[in-house]
Order: sequence, then C-alpha cells, then structure tokens
Amino acid sequence: MKIGKVPENVLKRSVLRQIKTKRKEVISGAGVGEDCAIFSFSDDMPLFTCMQEAEGTWDGPTVNPEQLIQKCANNLAAGGARMVSVMMTLMLPEETEEADIKSLMSRAEAKCAELKVQIAGGQTRISSAVRMPVAVVTGYGIPFEKEVEPQAERSPGGKQTVKRSGIGKARPGQDVVISKWIGLEGTAILARRYREKLLARYPAYLVDTAACFDRWLSVIPEAATAVKSGVCAMHDASEGGIFGALWELAESAGVGLTIDLKKLPLRQETVEVCECCNVNPYELLSGGCLVMTTEDGSGLTAALEAEGIPAVIVGKVTGSNDRIILNEDEVRYMDRPKQDEIYRILTEKP
Repeated sequence: MKIGKVPENVLKRSVLRQIKTKRKEVISGAGVGEDCAIFSFSDDMPLFTCMQEAEGTWDGPTVNPEQLIQKCANNLAAGGARMVSVMMTLMLPEETEEADIKSLMSRAEAKCAELKVQIAGGQTRISSAVRMPVAVVTGYGIPFEKEVEPQAERSPGGKQTVKRSGIGKARPGQDVVISKWIGLEGTAILARRYREKLLARYPAYLVDTAACFDRWLSVIPEAATAVKSGVCAMHDASEGGIFGALWELAESAGVGLTIDLKKLPLRQETVEVCECCNVNPYELLSGGCLVMTTEDGSGLTAALEAEGIPAVIVGKVTGSNDRIILNEDEVRYMDRPKQDEIYRILTEKP
C-alpha cells in the first residue's frame, strides 16, 4: 500500500467492520471523519480522547513531538474539547543517546506548557525492532463549556449536566465555513525542503513567509469560538488536504456538499510554492484549517473575525450524496480522498 492513510474502502472493510463490540460508555467511537472518541462514565463529565503517531517526520528522521501534540489538540478541538493531558510512548532505536531522549521530552514539555497541558505518563523503550524513532501521543480533553461557561446548567435535582458542545453531524441546508487558509502545513514543509529551488524563482521574503506557515497550525482558538457561536459540526483539515477533509465531513454524516472552488481560501505564497513544486494545493496537508458547518454562516464568520481569525463561507451541505465542486461554469464531483501530495514529494530528491 502507499504511504499515508489507508484508502477509505480498506478502512471501512478491514478496520471499521471488524469493530463489533459496543459499550454504552462510548458515546462516539471509530468512524470515517471522526476526530476523537468520546466517553461518558458520569453524567457531568464526558471524556474526549484521540491518538496520533509518527515515524520520523517529513523534514527528517527525527520525531517531531510538537507536531504530534498539536495534532492531538486540534483533533480534540474539532470534537468540541480542550486537551488537558497527554500520554506519550517513545519507541527508540538502539543507537539512541540519552541526550536524544532528553531533547525529545524537553520539546514535548515546551509544547505542552504552551497549550497548558500536562504529560500524565507513557512509556520510553529502546527496541531493536525500530530503525528510527516512533512516537505515539494520546490526548485527553474536556468540553470547552467547562472553561468558557464555568457555571454549567443544573438539572431540577441539582445535578450538573454537560452537553457535547452542540457538536454533531453536518445536516442539509447548513453553511460550510472554513477558517484561515488551506495548505498551510504542506506549504511550510515544501518551502523548507525546496528552499533553494524556490529562491531561484521567488524573492526571499515570500519563501521565508511560507516556511513559517506552521505557526498557524493550531485550530483551538477557532474551535472554542465556534462552540460558543452555535457550530453544528467541525473537522480539522490535515492529511489529504481540504478535499479530503470535506469528503470525510460529508461521509461521516451521510450528506452531500456543494463547494465553490474559488471561495476556498488560499494564501498567495501557497499558490506560488505549489506551482513551483507541481503540487495540488487542494490535496496538500492543511493543518491549521478548520472545516465547520452551521445554520448561520454569516454569524459564525463574524464571530471568528471578531477574534482575529479569518473565515469564509465556501458552500452548503445538501441532502444528496453528491459532493460537488463548482468552478465558475464547470461542475465536477469530488473524488474519495487520495494519498496526500506531500508523500509524492517525499519520493523526490530536493
């Protein structure tokens, strides 16, 4: 199989269909487009959790703990929760030095301090079975309401009740809203990897700006604002690009979409970098971009922009199963998610 996520048909057939045991404590579990799992062991505090893993990074053979922790935080935010703790597992090759372990953990702690997250435990193991570092990060979160509305509603009997942030599935008639810009994560990787090639074509300020796009990878601010503004569904765009994220959002809810290609927000730096590298920006790593659906797209975009977060309405959720992309007079149907463009680039020499 190709590097990256397994194809959706394989996921459905050989992974999801094998999961048959159900528990009442699991409110939301494994599925296409599901960013996190939600457990409820008591009426007043649902627990959100998700997992990310990596073998090396796109920038080299060293695990990037900051990236994994941020991805977990983004997945939980898209589910309506703020991450409060993580468990980390490191599987390291025999040539690993103690200084390497200390560096990895120091970087992880710095990221957790930034997000106000505690490293609650995990495991660090040296193994002859791995050729390069492998890291697994499991994040745990609580609903945004616990922070943005400390005085939660109480039932007539005095028992506190916590809702799941109103987060559910996309429904026909809702507006589709996208925050910030697509392709941010992939653009940053390409700008660093192909710096010399890009400098031969573009001014240094453009390349340097593009290389720093990963400073916008967190979707926690927009998710928190969206929860307070009546968002109905959220999905963070990542591997597979914006087309992959839109497909997964629709597939999870069993709905259709009509999306205006011209409205998908693109930074000019992304356009230039992708053109030079022969990459499709719509199928490129898009961490930092949150896809949302809501009954009031104008109200949601206004709320986000009031917080300094760019956002735009890009289309509608429909009652059919058709996922349509409009490009002026051209109408095309969205394909199932493909291998992310970044993996194709990985096979090429810089």
